[in-house]
Amino acid sequence: MQLLLATHNLHKIIEFKAILKHELVDVDIITLREFPHYLPQEESGGTFVANSELKAVSAAKALGYYTLADDSGLVIPALDGEPGIKSRRYSGEDASDEDNRKKLIKKLKEIDEEKRFGYYECALCLASPEGIIKTVIGKCEGSLILEPKGSFGFGYDSLFIKYDYNKTMAELKEEVKNRISHRRRAIDKLIEVLRGILSPITS
Repeated sequence: MQLLLATHNLHKIIEFKAILKHELVDVDIITLREFPHYLPQEESGGTFVANSELKAVSAAKALGYYTLADDSGLVIPALDGEPGIKSRRYSGEDASDEDNRKKLIKKLKEIDEEKRFGYYECALCLASPEGIIKTVIGKCEGSLILEPKGSFGFGYDSLFIKYDYNKTMAELKEEVKNRISHRRRAIDKLIEVLRGILSPITS
């Protein structure tokens, strides 16, 4: 049985596969990188949930697979929820991770230190060619710093310190991050549904 991850993002692919390989042992996980002619659904929703559902439904219907799609980002209440759904393109459509971090650091300097906290949110949608099966949300809370630390991870990981840890997400080893991340928490909420759909076919 195959499960489609509706993303081209290599960082996300690596993270999802690392988590799911222990949960769905007999499932072959494929991605949009294997369908170069498919044009992904535009992320036109106003929330993480809306965007994840748009991406999952579009890919599932067009390509004919059970499909998992996420939309995720960093939310900082003191910045009115920024970067939020614009996390990937915070500094513009073609912004690099470094560009986005620089903009965020500038914004963080404008607020008091005690307000420099937020959370990563991941909305994860599972869809079939017939439509949405289930959508869940996972969150990971922490504080923000002004100087990047760490070489692992991507996005804002080098600025984000998970509560109860003294390291940024970019300083944590992959196996640690994959136990505590927002994506892991979302997958945990969806895993039994995935097993129920996929396991009978693979057993």
